[in-house]
Amino acid sequence: MVTTSKLGKILVVDEDPDILDLLERQILDPLGYQIETAGDGSTAIQKSLQFGPDLIIASLTLPGLSGKDLLVALRSQGAEVPMIVTAPKGMEADAIQAFRLGARDYLVKPFREPEFVAALERVIKEIQLRREHRQLAEQLAESNRQLERRVRELTTLFGLGKTVTSTTHQGQLFAKLIEGSLYITEADFGWILVKKEGADHLVLRAELNLPSEEAKKLNQPWDDGISSLVMLSGEALTIHGEGLAKFKLAQFSSAAIIAPVSVKEQPIGVIGVGRKNPRPFTERQLVMLEAVADYASISLVNARLFEALEDRAQRLEREIQRSTERDHIDAKWLMDVHRSLRAAQAEIATLMGKRQAARLSKELGTVMHDIESVLDGISDIVEQRSGDPTP
Repeated sequence: MVTTSKLGKILVVDEDPDILDLLERQILDPLGYQIETAGDGSTAIQKSLQFGPDLIIASLTLPGLSGKDLLVALRSQGAEVPMIVTAPKGMEADAIQAFRLGARDYLVKPFREPEFVAALERVIKEIQLRREHRQLAEQLAESNRQLERRVRELTTLFGLGKTVTSTTHQGQLFAKLIEGSLYITEADFGWILVKKEGADHLVLRAELNLPSEEAKKLNQPWDDGISSLVMLSGEALTIHGEGLAKFKLAQFSSAAIIAPVSVKEQPIGVIGVGRKNPRPFTERQLVMLEAVADYASISLVNARLFEALEDRAQRLEREIQRSTERDHIDAKWLMDVHRSLRAAQAEIATLMGKRQAARLSKELGTVMHDIESVLDGISDIVEQRSGDPTP
C-alpha cells in the first residue's frame, strides 16, 4: 500500500457524499494527502484553479458538467492534471471517451478500497515516472546549455588570444576584448580604463554600448566610483543591487563586474562589464572576465613594447638621415678642397719650373718648395678622406 508520495494534493469530485467521505477520510487522508472535494463540475473547476491538485478523481455522472466535460474544460484552460474517472457499470463507452480525452484510469462503482488504492498507485507511479523523465530531460537540456556555454567561452577566449598576438593597433584590440567580454558574460555594455602615466586618474580608452553621455568621455578621465577601489585592491569585483546603488556606476548599471588589468602584479587599468537589469553575474562569468583582463594586460605590454621599438627606430632613422646629410656635405667639401690643392700644386710646379726665367730669388724658391711639401701632405690626407685620388 502507498504510504508516502510526491503527489501531495488530490481533488475528489463526486455527486455522492458517501463516496466523497469514503475516499477522503477513510482512504486518502490516512495516506497523508491534502484533499479537496467538490460535488459538481463547476465547483470542481474553481477548486482546481485555486487548489492546484496533482491528481483529480472525478465521477462521469456529475450533475451539470459531467466528468468528460470537466476534462475538456480543464484542458481548454491549459491544466494538464492527471485524472481517474469513476462510473457505474454499463458506462464503458463513456469511459473510453474519457480515456481519449486524457483520463489515466477508470473504476467501476461501487469499488472496493484495495481496488481503488491499486489504481491510485498505478497512476501515481506513472505520474512520478513522467515527472522524473521531465526532470531528466530538463537536466539534460541544462547540461547541453552549460556545455554550449563552455564551448562558447573557450572559443571566444581562443579567438581573443589570436587577436592579441596578431593585432598591434591598440584601439582595434580593445574593441575586440570588450566585444568578447560582453559575449561570454552576457552583459549589455563594457569599458576599459587605463591609468595615465604620471597621473592618478583613469582614462576611458575603449567602450561598447555605454550611454551616449558616458561614451563622449572616450580618451578622457572617467570615474565610476568602483574602478579606483579595484585598482587599490588588485582583486576583481562583482556587484549588484543595493551594494551598487551608492556608486556613480548605478546611474546606468544595475549589475557589474570589474577586473584589474595588471602588469607584474601592478594594476595599470581595469576592464568592466555591466547589465541594465539587476540579475547578478555568476562566479563563472567573473572568472571569464579575469581571463580577458589577462589578455588586456598582455596587449598593453605588447603595445608599449611596439611603441618603444617604433620610437627607437624613428630616432635611429633620424640619426642616419643626419649622418648621411653630414657625410654628403663633408665629401663634397673635401672634393672641392682636393681640387683646389691640386690646382695650387700645379701652379707652384709651374712657378718652380720657371724660376730662372722669372729670376726668382733662391730664398723665395726655398719657401715655395716648403709650401709645395705642405700641400702634398694635405693633399694625401684629403685623398684618404674623400676616396677620390683624381685631380
